Amino acid sequence: MSRTVLAIDIGSTKICAIIAEIANDNSIAITGAGISKAQGLKKGSITNIELASKSIKSAVSDAKRIAGSEVNTAIVSISGAYTKSINSNGIVNIQNKEVTFKEIERVMQTSLYNANIPNEYEVLHALPYNFKVDDQDHVEDPMGMNASRLEVDTHIITTQKSNLNNLRKAVRGAGIEVESIVLNGYASSIATLNDDEKELGVALIDMGGNTSNIIIHSGNSIRYNDFLGVGSNHVTSDLSMALHTPLNIADSVKLNYGSLLNTSNDLIELPIIGDENTTHEVSLEVVHNVIYARVEETLMILAQFIENSGLKDKIGAGIVLTGGFSQMEGIRELAVATFGSVPVRLAKPKEMNGLFENLRSPQFSSAIGLVLYAASAYTPYEIDANKRIRHSNEAPAEHTRIDLSDDLAILTPQLLNDEKKEKMISIVTKKEKKSEEAGTISKFWNWANQLF
Repeated sequence: MSRTVLAIDIGSTKICAIIAEIANDNSIAITGAGISKAQGLKKGSITNIELASKSIKSAVSDAKRIAGSEVNTAIVSISGAYTKSINSNGIVNIQNKEVTFKEIERVMQTSLYNANIPNEYEVLHALPYNFKVDDQDHVEDPMGMNASRLEVDTHIITTQKSNLNNLRKAVRGAGIEVESIVLNGYASSIATLNDDEKELGVALIDMGGNTSNIIIHSGNSIRYNDFLGVGSNHVTSDLSMALHTPLNIADSVKLNYGSLLNTSNDLIELPIIGDENTTHEVSLEVVHNVIYARVEETLMILAQFIENSGLKDKIGAGIVLTGGFSQMEGIRELAVATFGSVPVRLAKPKEMNGLFENLRSPQFSSAIGLVLYAASAYTPYEIDANKRIRHSNEAPAEHTRIDLSDDLAILTPQLLNDEKKEKMISIVTKKEKKSEEAGTISKFWNWANQLF
């Protein structure tokens, strides 16, 4: 008999709700989805519970209407903002000389007990990344093995209690009770990484509108996670400041001319902020330079995160980029140059039979990952935010069969806005005068030096 699940991905720029039916064999049929603009959130954290509740309710209502079903509990994502991670270990003796689920639970709870978790923080995930049975290290799954001692190394992800409570209040305000909470970077990794990448070690970076979340997965589990409060909206802000044009026009410039590969001396006419009846000409080369500076700086900071993690030599599969920001043309090439001699892959959510095309976009990786998490596509063992131990011995997520109802076709392109906005700017085909170009670029670099 199938069960109905509701997944709510609470991002910094959008709320995505997905309703799915999960059968006993963990096959999934997605029956509804809804998208709304995120309000009451800043850099992944809730700043206005009432506004956040309205945004959540809007997305959930659309998903329910399309699915034609009623569901009142949800699995919800949480941003990596204000999380803290620590590593801990635990050791237990095995009285009956055989490792059972009880012993695995005991040793994981022991590692939690041994961890120095601040009083104002709660555990989101406790993820064992190495088991040791007697003197045998790097055991993948100790279940059923003969042993007198079991040890575990655990990566523990925590967040402020107030952060969790505000999230629960916002979701409850939308008429939904929180069943489980999952780190959004963890959810994205479930939706995008394959088994080879996990085994070899890989850094996943989910680049969104206002935030970028990074996790390093090696072997069985996550070994590292971090958060950067920078996303594609910062590119929009930079363009608005540098080009002296309103934010909505700057966003249109980014979407229509935002490439890290090509430069052009063509001109575009933009309204001036504060006096939108007056326009001025700006070189596309200046647009390119503004975008390039911000994206390069963002990638350099993320590269330093990997360096500081101490796990740089553990990411044999390289870097995987996902999220809406990762769709910018040329970002892979710039990432290759920034991260050095490691492969870089752009990732969409895993292929799903019949999945509505717009939900395959990288910006929905976390939302799809929540659904897969509900279908047991998580690490082999973990202690979740409800202090419950989870054990996954199901088929790998990429083999899970997923269908999508044809009813999802009524989702409007405006809600699933994964395409470039309609161009609102006219290109002047003549070349900009050299003196004007030099003056504009000089002004830009003076501004850029102050900003960065």
